[in-house]
Amino acid sequence: MTRVSPWWARDVYADRKPFLKARAKIAAALRQFFAREGFFEVETAALQVSPGNETHISAFATDLVDAAGAARRLYLHTSPEFSCKKLLAAGEERIFTFARVFRNRERSALHHPEFTMLEWYRAGEPPERIMEDCAGLVAAAAEAVGAERFVHRGASVDPFAEPEAISCCEAFDRYAGIDLAALIGDRDGLARAAAHDGVRVTPDDCWSDLFSKILSEKVEPELGRRRASLLCDYPLSEAALARPKAQDPRFAERFELFACGVELANGFGELTDPAEQRRRFEEQMARRERIYGDRYPIEEDFLSALAQMPPASGVALGFDRLVMLATGAERIEQVLWTPVAGTETRG
Repeated sequence: MTRVSPWWARDVYADRKPFLKARAKIAAALRQFFAREGFFEVETAALQVSPGNETHISAFATDLVDAAGAARRLYLHTSPEFSCKKLLAAGEERIFTFARVFRNRERSALHHPEFTMLEWYRAGEPPERIMEDCAGLVAAAAEAVGAERFVHRGASVDPFAEPEAISCCEAFDRYAGIDLAALIGDRDGLARAAAHDGVRVTPDDCWSDLFSKILSEKVEPELGRRRASLLCDYPLSEAALARPKAQDPRFAERFELFACGVELANGFGELTDPAEQRRRFEEQMARRERIYGDRYPIEEDFLSALAQMPPASGVALGFDRLVMLATGAERIEQVLWTPVAGTETRG
């Protein structure tokens, strides 16, 4: 078995240092972007009552022990979303945070158990305004390091070009030949379409599983070619924290930003109905329990804050991935100052 050198070995660190210097320049440029837009930078607590309630996002658990020795289960947050929305409820209108977040079961060239999420919110503004921010930040990152192109695994993107906006229905039709709108909620119909398109279908696949398989195998690899893509209007079932579209409530005000086939950001027109949010969380956690055998608590304090939160739009961007694309790094560890021990990846 070949031993992997630690990240602090001088030769390994020397190879990574140019990426890390670029990371610092990009972070400074993005902070300047937000300052020009009138945002406040906030810091959110990593320890939370609930780490989030989406089916396939796994958390790290820990115990908070008080002076008497009594233990209380808490979690490292998988996103600063709950805290940021509480700040919106408290009266903040434009906020951003570079948050250290933690996700279990995630380790690959693009995934790390601890990473940096850049998250920001605009109260009283539509998702389209957040999409404009995404385009501006991609350009700012490229300018900060003098990158004329983003290149990753054979794909190349002009970071200064206006992103292409494409709906999920358009993308499924273009890249998979599937009429998604006609198959909303039709599990067997989507299964037949997926199988016809060469996607492996299993008996226990639900509609959401099939949607995700088609998306990851047929659609996502085609997004963000030559210019970034904004994949919009997800089916409502695939947007646990987004509000329905007024024009067609089968779909949600959710979008994702892609460049070079890599997902960079996930944004919403935020749901502010606590009863509906509770229903969705319970549904997600019931599904998680069936798949993984565990579930996370639903935080009552968050639901209370949601009832006081103004209409808003927000987005979470994988900062490490943005640095990877701007610098040409192949693996996420190359752009992390101190990777988590024992998580080295190759390829």
